[in-house]
Amino acid sequence: MSKRKNGYGIPKTKKIKAMKNLDWSNLGFGYRRTPYNVRCYYRDGKWGELEISSSEYIPIHISATTLHYGQEAFEGLKAFRGPDGKIRLFRWEDNAARMQHSARGILMAEPPKELFFEAVKKAVLLNKDYIPPYGHGASLYIRPLLIGSSPEIGVKPSKEYLFVVFVLPVGPYFKNGFKPVNMMITRSYDRAAPLGTGTYKVGGNYAASLQSMELAHEKGYASALYLDAKEKKYIDECGPANFFAIKDNTYITPKSTSILDSITNRSLQALAEDMGMKVERRKVAVEELDTFEEVGACGTAAVITPIHKIVDIDKNKTYTFGDGENPGPVTTRLYEKLTGIQWGTEEDKFGWITIIDEE
Repeated sequence: MSKRKNGYGIPKTKKIKAMKNLDWSNLGFGYRRTPYNVRCYYRDGKWGELEISSSEYIPIHISATTLHYGQEAFEGLKAFRGPDGKIRLFRWEDNAARMQHSARGILMAEPPKELFFEAVKKAVLLNKDYIPPYGHGASLYIRPLLIGSSPEIGVKPSKEYLFVVFVLPVGPYFKNGFKPVNMMITRSYDRAAPLGTGTYKVGGNYAASLQSMELAHEKGYASALYLDAKEKKYIDECGPANFFAIKDNTYITPKSTSILDSITNRSLQALAEDMGMKVERRKVAVEELDTFEEVGACGTAAVITPIHKIVDIDKNKTYTFGDGENPGPVTTRLYEKLTGIQWGTEEDKFGWITIIDEE
């Protein structure tokens, strides 16, 4: 007997795993279906109404611009259930603004901030049973996605767009959580060109990182560290995350036209200044690694990933930070401050949190 199929000729997915059976403390970071997602179409020069779907699939034309010319952008943000039971969104306005920036960069229709928020809020509330309870170190990951959907064969922007928001409960991005990892410098691959799409959150940047990331994993490293594409002298990014370093009570992070403006990194810079530290956003030469006290990678998925070793295979050089077992003291303070604000256990003096009313 053949499997039942939905209206698109695709076999229906298995029944969603019951929330009560989820092991909140050991979720890991991977796809897990939740009951609903929210969609909105841009047609005839305007955005339509929000639609609710329980399907994991999108009907799409074989000649859609997202498939042929990479008209695609996405975001990542999180919702948290605090000890008071309230649902908190972290800096959603910054994600909305960054998606608009990405859309402008590759000529897509920009979802208005109000539409972005309403779609995110609806997706979170529809799936609120899948927001991990406080105390498990897990959160609800929110993935807004924007794609060009109308058929084009010539290289040109789409006339129609689809905006989708889906959510899923996740644990730490790296399996060991807030523990030091080792990374490898790569000179054989570039993630993005200085005047390319590096400042936009588009899929092509991540596709360009897959080979080097796979190579790093094969060699036993958590990720690859990229240098600037022009001169190979300066640090750009740590795989899918921004790089930062601590030295002489200073928070240092690269300034480059080929890296994503991380909202987590911006938050850490603000927290560092609030803690009385100096902040420098500038070119960071590879040789400076010898002078840093602590280094790490930061982004929405991992928050902060402390780095113990950075291995420069081409130069036969290894840079070591800390004892390999524990994150550095400044990195730890920054992590605790940021996650405390996200969970609602630290004062939000920056106005980063939006509490979603469940009524």
